[in-house]
Amino acid sequence: MALDLVNHEQKARDAVKAFWGNREAARQKQVESGKADQGERAGVTGGKNMDGFLALVLDIIKANGLAHAEIHQNKAMLTLPGYFRPTKLWDLLVIYKGELIAAIELKSQVGPSFGNNFNNRTEEAIGTAHDLWTAFREEAFGKRPRPFVGWLMMVEDAPESRRPVRDSSPHFPVFEEFKGASYLKRYDLLCQRLVQEQLYTTAALIAAERSAVDTGDFTELSPMTSLRTFVAALAGHIAAEAARLG
Repeated sequence: MALDLVNHEQKARDAVKAFWGNREAARQKQVESGKADQGERAGVTGGKNMDGFLALVLDIIKANGLAHAEIHQNKAMLTLPGYFRPTKLWDLLVIYKGELIAAIELKSQVGPSFGNNFNNRTEEAIGTAHDLWTAFREEAFGKRPRPFVGWLMMVEDAPESRRPVRDSSPHFPVFEEFKGASYLKRYDLLCQRLVQEQLYTTAALIAAERSAVDTGDFTELSPMTSLRTFVAALAGHIAAEAARLG
């Protein structure tokens, strides 16, 4: 049976519109209340910015054989045991017949400050995955097959995220591919390497301008980190687990 990718491109465009729309709505609400946060934080505190992408992931899961699984979205049900820390909170968990089927993180970043946020996101992504797989090795989730572990990132497409960035490394040279790389390019390299090092089953990166609130247009950086690669891998894993577990 062919995998069902649930018209993912259109749903991603809807998710991009919702992302920018929700940020602006949160900012306006705080302005009207007289309690506006500083800078871009006013658009983050609404907490619903990535819900469109969450809905896309849910559609993939339900369309490929596990609509009857436990699909957790509520914060109280989203923790998994770690190895280096007691627990880690995820954005989406899929559990079926007592097995961890999938754990997914949905992240975003907007300007104007890309530098510090890029480093924080990088350390978080690497640490989260290393913690999970070490816990998996120690059978924290039982003696079961490897789950799908996904990381999906949306970054603002802006002059600041596409501008070449210089690095200072006085003792040893940075890897050639990072020299002069923009923050979008660095995110793309990060996603590729997260997968190459088997820290995530797949990691996707999309970029969208603020004007995409009207169009939903977005850009992908490479085939390896494309949204289609992400949803196809997820759909394939879900279908295989549905067939295995019956």
